[in-house]
Amino acid sequence: MIGTWMVTLPLLLVMASLGWAYAARRENVNIVDSLWSLFFLVSAVVYLAAGGAVMPSSLLLFVLVAAWSLRLSLHLAWRNAGKPEDRRYAAMRDASPGFNRRSLVTVFGLQAVLAWLISLPLAAAFAMPAALQPLHLVAVVLFLVGFAFEAVADWQLMRFKANPQNKGAVLDQGLWRFSRHPNYFGEAVVWWSFYLFALASGAAWTVFAPVLMTFLLLRVSGVTLLESDIHERRPAYRRYKQTTPAFIPWRPGNSADPTGLKGQQS
Repeated sequence: MIGTWMVTLPLLLVMASLGWAYAARRENVNIVDSLWSLFFLVSAVVYLAAGGAVMPSSLLLFVLVAAWSLRLSLHLAWRNAGKPEDRRYAAMRDASPGFNRRSLVTVFGLQAVLAWLISLPLAAAFAMPAALQPLHLVAVVLFLVGFAFEAVADWQLMRFKANPQNKGAVLDQGLWRFSRHPNYFGEAVVWWSFYLFALASGAAWTVFAPVLMTFLLLRVSGVTLLESDIHERRPAYRRYKQTTPAFIPWRPGNSADPTGLKGQQS
């Protein structure tokens, strides 16, 4: 299993390099957002092909990974099509004259390595597929909950932003009424569902992967980063933050924030 996992890294780095070459010519690295979930789909293909006997649990896991990966990649590609570089990347470019060259490592290479690390539960589940058991049913239910949160929240936010009348406003309806980041919450839940497949295969030690993914969504590339300047762009967000949980969905109230975070919509 570890051998297959190790040889997957060069493949992901090649993908990252090709994405960087495309982005460097256009001086716009938005494509890395669409590549992110595809790193996991490619990893899953390798793990399934190199694994042991293909069992129902293996095929089920592959279908779930493919559904999550393709949905997210296509959504982000559609969202970014014809758009200027995301403000997070644009700020990095403005702060570093050599960003176009260094983004090979700091953006594309970094995301490939993170995806490789986080994919370890998938490698374990495909290498040691377990017979279907109640834990797999729990994993599927958890996946469906997370997938629904992520997909519906993305659709609600895209529809909200498409209305010119909402410029500068804050989306506080639908799933966004109960969480400031329901899409990130959904993605975290999806990764905990994948981990349950590894747990069923006896790879409980791979728990670091969903923990790392959750940490990234909360503290690095997700909630904390995206909310760093929200008040400058959306003054109404201050009230929204006081009444709506940052991550874990909960009923709106005064100073509701189960995670203790201070955040922004993606």
